[in-house]
Amino acid sequence: MAQIARKMVEKTGIDVDKLVDMLIKNASAELTTFYYYTILRVNLIGLEGEGLKAITEDARIEDFNHFEALVPRIYELGGKLPRDMVDFHNISACPPAYLPDDPTDIQAMLKVLVNAERCAVAGYSAICDLTAGKDHRTYDLALAILHEEIEHEAWFAEFLGEGPSGHGGVRTQGYSPYTRRFLPGNH
Repeated sequence: MAQIARKMVEKTGIDVDKLVDMLIKNASAELTTFYYYTILRVNLIGLEGEGLKAITEDARIEDFNHFEALVPRIYELGGKLPRDMVDFHNISACPPAYLPDDPTDIQAMLKVLVNAERCAVAGYSAICDLTAGKDHRTYDLALAILHEEIEHEAWFAEFLGEGPSGHGGVRTQGYSPYTRRFLPGNH
């Protein structure tokens, strides 16, 4: 299967090795963000932190869903995930979303969260730019993830006081309304 999928994408003029590299690096960003958001969520305590917990949890679970949705396309195009988790972590398209030095500083926590989402938006925008009108399957997947990452960024930006985004609040946690159809068992 990887041969056919890869050949079809190559015929469009896309550098498939570059595309697979981008997909792997974004998959790494999704899985590592899931991990770091777990640590951030655990530390969201107190009156201010509790208000962010549900949104952070939604973004955390959806990031794991994004990882799950990306993996099949990586392999369809002849790619593979690194054998070693440390190597996988270190090639992430986005920097680690580390817990701030002062985990009680909610503004610092929000900046970590919003910056992680902004990096993801940039990564999926780049994949969409590369595949638009050429690799319909990868474009569709990247666009679905992009929609969710934009929502995550908007939620955190609103908490930072950057103004209203027009996006609603938390939905059923981890629902992934745009990416859901790409997840195993949700056909």
